[in-house]
Amino acid sequence: MSTEQSRTTGKVTGIIANLVIVQADGPFAQNEICYIVHQGVRLMAEVIKALGDQAYVQVFESTRGLQPGSSVEFTGHMLEATLGPGLLSRNYDGLMNDLDTMTGVFLRRGEYTSTIDLKKKWSFQPIAKAGDRVVAGDWLGEVDENGIAHRIMVPFTLQGRFTVKNVAASGEYLPDETMATLLDDHNRETTVTMIQRWPVKKAVKAYRNKPRPFKLLETGVRIIDTLNPMVEGGTGFIPGPFGSGKTVMQQAISKQAEADIVIMAACGERANEVVELFTEFPELDDPWTGRKLMERTTIIANTSNMPVAAREASVYCAMTIAEYYRSMGHKVLMLADSTSRWAQALREMSNRMEELPGPDAFPMDLPAIVSNFYARAGFVYLNNGKTGSITFIGTVSPAGGNLKEPVTESTKKAARCFYALSQQRADSKRYPAIDPIDSYSKYLEYPELQKTLAEAISPEWVDKVNRLKNILLRGKEASEQINILGDDSVSVDYHLTFWKSEVVDAVLLQQDAFDKTDARTPLSRQRYMVDKIMEVVDAPFEFDSFEEVQPFYKRIIDKLRQMNYSEFESEQFAQNETDLKEIVAERTKEL
Repeated sequence: MSTEQSRTTGKVTGIIANLVIVQADGPFAQNEICYIVHQGVRLMAEVIKALGDQAYVQVFESTRGLQPGSSVEFTGHMLEATLGPGLLSRNYDGLMNDLDTMTGVFLRRGEYTSTIDLKKKWSFQPIAKAGDRVVAGDWLGEVDENGIAHRIMVPFTLQGRFTVKNVAASGEYLPDETMATLLDDHNRETTVTMIQRWPVKKAVKAYRNKPRPFKLLETGVRIIDTLNPMVEGGTGFIPGPFGSGKTVMQQAISKQAEADIVIMAACGERANEVVELFTEFPELDDPWTGRKLMERTTIIANTSNMPVAAREASVYCAMTIAEYYRSMGHKVLMLADSTSRWAQALREMSNRMEELPGPDAFPMDLPAIVSNFYARAGFVYLNNGKTGSITFIGTVSPAGGNLKEPVTESTKKAARCFYALSQQRADSKRYPAIDPIDSYSKYLEYPELQKTLAEAISPEWVDKVNRLKNILLRGKEASEQINILGDDSVSVDYHLTFWKSEVVDAVLLQQDAFDKTDARTPLSRQRYMVDKIMEVVDAPFEFDSFEEVQPFYKRIIDKLRQMNYSEFESEQFAQNETDLKEIVAERTKEL
């Protein structure tokens, strides 16, 4: 890394929208940050290609009016995220500029604000003590951030082991004050503040290489937890066309999932969608703490009309924040909406550099880029024996709902859970509109998770889940036969098969995200309702004609859904269950 006195400079020689070609007068590195000086404004850019003494840089700002000959200053470091207490409950752009402290309604070119409020004091409590031997990532102390323990750590840029010379006493401190002094093996001092800077495109590796546990991550969404479970530290994605309920799904998961921290990355949304995110998210109540969900949430946002480089920066900055809190031993849930816009940004820059295009003109290495990003999620063991995790769920917005397009296909190779939103289910108001046939969780195939489910729920749970999926598949096949041949042209068995699948669909898969009781279903209640559904499905009902099937099963569905809306094991819940038994007994008695 070059020193302050010998930093490389250069001149702009070519401009292709946000791709700028710079003639450098000294050494520079891939992914190095530089600033282009234009009319007194410094525009941040990143080197994305080095060709001799020419640097191809992507500019994070509008290049309107920029001309060849403008001076360029290289910084000697990569794009970095500024990390420290105060990140939660904040709104940032893709470069982690605090949107709440910016002047005016619109973002101004070249205006960069402080990520951390340097004037706010934090109550510090030491963890380490003088004489302790520490390495990068070890905890030196902590402050309280909206009820979350925010650990002050040994900077990850430090290599080797250090001895703690001193740690600040308990008290109120500013973020940039010295919290600890470390000594290396040559007795050289390093001071540590509450603030760290991490390169956003360089993943922080796991601390200990130990077998990861497969802990089920409860989201409270039945179609996920029961049919396609997510594990803590796992990856998944939600593809779906416009209007199929991706935003509501994200809000439901962020509210109900077992997570300490929520990171939301809006990487290239339409302006109205970002406005809705800023206005609706802070109003969401946190069912776990009784406070506002925003108090343990960070939002990274940029709109689709911002420069394409900002979309790429936003997802990497969001993941870096998630890694930061994971290193503190927290469960982090990261949601990205929508990674399709990020992929489109990659496509635009690839085309401007005249690289060989892949399918639909996306970069040839798109699958590798997506896989490397998803690989940054995961479950880690910290140096002190504690654990942390990042569970990452991205959304994909395929054009026309085409799930065979390159972004969806590339993401399917990287993510372990696939929650496909169906336009047909959305149009028929079957929410969440996750298709139970096309969706899957590869974790369900892992013996480790099967063992966890057998111990936590019941030994027969996986078999029941597979039976439920089979019932839904057979119901879909029966529905197609009935639609083709007509109600009276198929046997009663087809109608029975179809309505058994309708019971599973209406009672288990469909869920009201706006109802206080039905919005979140704990796993114990899901197990109970699955058993009730199985009792109905396995009951030996017989009917003389297909006209008798629909009214009977609609009564069954009505009572089971009323149970969903009733508080678990309450009097109302018990009464609905009694009514259900009477309906079943009435039909059985007739037989």
